[in-house]
Amino acid sequence: MILNKEEQALVVIAGLKKIYPRARVELDFGSVWELMVAVILSAQCTDVRVNKVTPDLFKKYPTVESFASADLRELEQKIYSTGFYKNKAKNIKSAAIKILADFGGKVPAKMSELLTLSGVARKTANVILSGGYGKNEGVVVDTHVIRLSGLLGLAKAKDVRTKNAVNIEKTLMELVPKKDWARFSNYLIWHGRRVCIARRPRCEECVLKKVCPSSRV
Repeated sequence: MILNKEEQALVVIAGLKKIYPRARVELDFGSVWELMVAVILSAQCTDVRVNKVTPDLFKKYPTVESFASADLRELEQKIYSTGFYKNKAKNIKSAAIKILADFGGKVPAKMSELLTLSGVARKTANVILSGGYGKNEGVVVDTHVIRLSGLLGLAKAKDVRTKNAVNIEKTLMELVPKKDWARFSNYLIWHGRRVCIARRPRCEECVLKKVCPSSRV
């Protein structure tokens, strides 16, 4: 059966929903602010590593105010193992200061306002909006989403090859129903971590093997 891209997207959603009905952000957090910090820390780092760091981090800095007043060197040491710790610490502290000054101490719930915060680009903002506020403003495009959307024939090959997250997000927003934007990202991320693994894809186990143009089965 030959499917157009819109039909392919719906088949992917239906197939992955069956095996990942509870797919969600795999970062541990207790507030929107903690989610934001965790997402910033997850850049070039695994969620597993971030989840090992954040319990002690949030114990030492339990509020936005405590992050804003944190000693930068001490904060750097707390997040050292997540990599790029100097930039991450600077961005987190700066974001905390701006949230206190401009947004009454609360992480903003609008894309345009989130993008004014240090360390927050569209990917991070989309995670915050969907995972923290239940809003569908866009599609989270991380390495798994880039790779799988290419393998499944949804994104343009050129955009996948150049890892053009902006173009890929636009394409996916046109193909995927808005109500499924957040879930779609989580489905692909979970599938990329569990079955469609980059270096050893388990195509024989994949629920999408019959419709995936890249299947090795």
